[in-house]
Amino acid sequence: MGKYLKFAIFFLLAIFLLWFFGRNLDWRQVSASLQEARAFYVTLAVIGICLGYFLRAVRWKVLLAPITETSMKELFATTTVGFAAVFFVGRMGEIVRPMWLPMRDKRVRPSAALVTLGVERIFDMAALVSFFALNLLWMDAPPGHSTEFENVKFVGILLLAGAIAGFIGLFVYQRFSIPIINFLEARSDRLFISGKIKRVVISLAKHLATSLLILKDWREFLLVSFWTLTLWLAIALPTWFVLLAFDLPLNFSHSLFIMGFAAVSSVIPTPGGAAGAFHAATAGGLLFLLGEGQGMIEKAAAVSIVMHLVYFAPAVFFGIYYFIHGDISLERLKRLLTSETEIDDEMDEVLPSDPNGSS
Repeated sequence: MGKYLKFAIFFLLAIFLLWFFGRNLDWRQVSASLQEARAFYVTLAVIGICLGYFLRAVRWKVLLAPITETSMKELFATTTVGFAAVFFVGRMGEIVRPMWLPMRDKRVRPSAALVTLGVERIFDMAALVSFFALNLLWMDAPPGHSTEFENVKFVGILLLAGAIAGFIGLFVYQRFSIPIINFLEARSDRLFISGKIKRVVISLAKHLATSLLILKDWREFLLVSFWTLTLWLAIALPTWFVLLAFDLPLNFSHSLFIMGFAAVSSVIPTPGGAAGAFHAATAGGLLFLLGEGQGMIEKAAAVSIVMHLVYFAPAVFFGIYYFIHGDISLERLKRLLTSETEIDDEMDEVLPSDPNGSS
């Protein structure tokens, strides 16, 4: 019931955000702007996003390589099914990926899939912050927004510094994870923390230590970094193509800025691929760069709509295709969405006693 209630709340939030986004728009102008979009660039953008899903599968294969062999076909299928699930049910759908792959590829255990997805998150966040912050260093301030742009640049530098500090902290934690986990276990006993809370805290600490084993292998670390940067470049290019489709006076540097703004919307886990929040954040970034001249608000709205479709429609198409041909029923998928406890139990069984040991 808790999950249904959470979904209902986020669904209603998505409806509210969509209403808020479109409440003052002239939808005839929005429709006219949509019709002006050049199909050639939109097609290139869709191809680029499809390439991005393939690159995610390649990176996932690299992350799983020290643990087990995997199938590229199943990795790509699982990636698209997972993003389709996120689109339909919000961030709760993320649990699909670490459970779907083991059902399609018996060589992969849920624990391995879950750990590697945790590493993905770390690298994705670092890459996105780096693209956004470093781009601000050579990007010119939009006319009339010099002060606001300096504030954005300052925030970008703070985020970059935070990402660097975060990686340093992760290296330190990986190096000293055993004594840190032992300290947490001893401390929780002294504080008389309930068994359930202690189990969650210690389990998270062990999961993190296991996922950070990659930091001990510089070759794998550099390889994952390479594929992560390539992946986010593959996402930035479609963003630029969408801007070109609407003949906006913006360059590739601006597309990195818009991509950062759009990513902010992901903190709101509404169904529909952060529906409403994505549109408002993307349109807001465009208006920050171009101003609110005549018809610009409606054009920004049209761009955000097309960009949202480009980002998510390919995953929905592939995800539905693989779901239909995956011999997995709706009831089984429903069970996937409520399997966090099962995954946690699995993790406790396979976690090494020494997270600093070899993987």
